[in-house]
Amino acid sequence: MPNKISAIIITKNEQSNLPTCLDSLAWVDEIIIVDSGSKDNTQEIACRYGAKFYSHPDWQGFGEQKQIAQHYASHTWILAIDADEVVSTELKVSIQQKITKSNLNSVFKITRKTWVFGRFLKHSGWVDKIIRVYPKALAHYNDALIHEKVVMTTNVDIKELNGDLLHYSYSNMTNYLIKSANYGKAWADGKQQRGKKSSIFQALVHALGCFLKMYVLHVGFLDGKQGFIIATLSAHSTFIKYADLWIRENDTRHNK
Repeated sequence: MPNKISAIIITKNEQSNLPTCLDSLAWVDEIIIVDSGSKDNTQEIACRYGAKFYSHPDWQGFGEQKQIAQHYASHTWILAIDADEVVSTELKVSIQQKITKSNLNSVFKITRKTWVFGRFLKHSGWVDKIIRVYPKALAHYNDALIHEKVVMTTNVDIKELNGDLLHYSYSNMTNYLIKSANYGKAWADGKQQRGKKSSIFQALVHALGCFLKMYVLHVGFLDGKQGFIIATLSAHSTFIKYADLWIRENDTRHNK
């Protein structure tokens, strides 16, 4: 059927987030979950909700894992969603209405709002519009290790949906630091593979630039204490990933 939609999700140890995500997807025609080696109850939860669960522990990056998930999808439309995201009621209605009326040359941007340490950020550059609904035959994710994006054929009609995708990214500080470390390592891995180098000066400049961009340019100060915390943490994460790349080049003990 031309208006049927498959939701695709990639997971690893998402038992705390997955039920809320899947509750918000009760209306889709199919849920595809590609897992990269969960040790918790992720698979049990997925099966309880009737999702189609596939294990692919050979991790090649976020982009390729989402390509695999899309490969398993059997319907015309794709809704790409992360396990820590929730489709609002308004967004659900908008998706259902728009894919019924739209041709197969349309892709849809969704407004995503992120919950950080007690509130949804309204500023700080953390409200973004991202393509997450698209025809399977028209678009797919790229091969990026992190910060993967949907790539499309030319002459695509890009439209926007009403409602929000609610992103519950960090449950606490420990969770933030673990995720940040993983993203930073993946970033440094990708740069190293392409022969890129870094310096401590670059790490400092990029970290300071990150803080000023989030807190001043994107008026993160209007997000209160959470705005200051996330700008500071993001600057720290930026410094760490550039420093990691420098260390890999200059740690002579491990380069012998």
